[in-house]
Amino acid sequence: MYHSAFRFMSLLLAILAAGCVSSPGDGDRGVTVDYVPSAFPVNPALYTAGDTQYVAYYDSLHRMTVASRRLPDGAWHRRTLDERVGWDSHNSIAMCRDGQGVLHVSGNMHVSPLVYFRSDATGDVATLERVESMTGSDERMTTYPAFMPLADGRLVFHYRSGGSGNGNEIYNILGPDGVWRRLLDEPLTDGRGLMNAYMRGPAMGPDGWFHLIWVWRDTPDCSTNHDLSYARSRDLIHWESLSGTPVPLPITSLTEGLTVDAAQNGGGLINIGIELGFDAENRPVVGYHKYDERGYTQLYVARAEDGAWHTQRLTDWAWRWDFKGNGTIVNELLIDRPRVAADGRLTLGYRRYDPATGESRSAEATADAATLAPLGERPASPLYPAWVTRPERPEPGMTVNVVGDAGDGGYVLRWESLPPNRDLEPEGELPAASELRVVRLP
Repeated sequence: MYHSAFRFMSLLLAILAAGCVSSPGDGDRGVTVDYVPSAFPVNPALYTAGDTQYVAYYDSLHRMTVASRRLPDGAWHRRTLDERVGWDSHNSIAMCRDGQGVLHVSGNMHVSPLVYFRSDATGDVATLERVESMTGSDERMTTYPAFMPLADGRLVFHYRSGGSGNGNEIYNILGPDGVWRRLLDEPLTDGRGLMNAYMRGPAMGPDGWFHLIWVWRDTPDCSTNHDLSYARSRDLIHWESLSGTPVPLPITSLTEGLTVDAAQNGGGLINIGIELGFDAENRPVVGYHKYDERGYTQLYVARAEDGAWHTQRLTDWAWRWDFKGNGTIVNELLIDRPRVAADGRLTLGYRRYDPATGESRSAEATADAATLAPLGERPASPLYPAWVTRPERPEPGMTVNVVGDAGDGGYVLRWESLPPNRDLEPEGELPAASELRVVRLP
């Protein structure tokens, strides 16, 4: 699972270039779950567990709703919860079913009290009930909920306590008695009242380690990100640097040995523009963007090599994404996870979006897998079949949004919306609600 200040921005996927793969199901539009707001994007959750599928979302009246069905073609059963989202794209939903069959749902939080529901052991959405607290501490100013099922069957929940520029990352674990307790005696990260960490991960790598990347941010202004950083852990409790040096908790900006790129405040680094992947040798590779010495935005990769980071710029653009300010911004540059293509090249896919014209350009920067030497750009490899990402709404500015399955996989959620509006209600007449569909990938 990937988590950051603007994790929902991963929804704004490119309208993939012509020539993307088609599917025998090209005419299959998927299964309609419900209708959802289209005036702004906010992240729903999809969780498939065996023959049961759950979707948590905000309906057309902005009410938090959880639906379930039996696969492959059962009817949807819905439970409307006592929560209503405003216009804030931060208020994503997280959902997971634990090893006892209990369904857990959390969301509609942006520097606000914890919102948490759980079912009985049947996992029936009709049994979902609000739980006022998990541990009773650090739950008054919460954002970015994330559930992490571990390989041993335990369930971890983490979130930010505090605000942008002043927050800590808190980890809880569900005991066999169904009671939540702290996994860590200290926060994983602590901004010391001066900043906070915006994260991607932790994510389990092919090497059996949990890998975590983040940037520090000084204020709610998105231009104040700096210092791309990394740490790893075997158990989410004991952490170390890339070189293997143990890292005491909480991690702060003063903790040594964790810097991937010492980009400065205002240097073009942003929390929605960092991604973690792995090369053919299972080495961590971080993709990101920042300004070059001329002030232009460029794509970079950094790879772990012999306990240090080897960094390489991949592009030579004469273009700058000059982002700044508070609230959910329109993402003009979205990057994918670094990955190894079929031809052996290391690739970093991206989408550049022009809000003035509404046009997008998708491509991927490539590098030599051995040296990271840049090898130029080419059309992007499709993340999804074209029939998933092809726009259907006639209104200008609509974006196709896709989120993956946090459970057994093989499905995605798809809907269309306007871009974010800095968490404010859009002016003028609002577009009609959008169809939320669950689609099985070929």
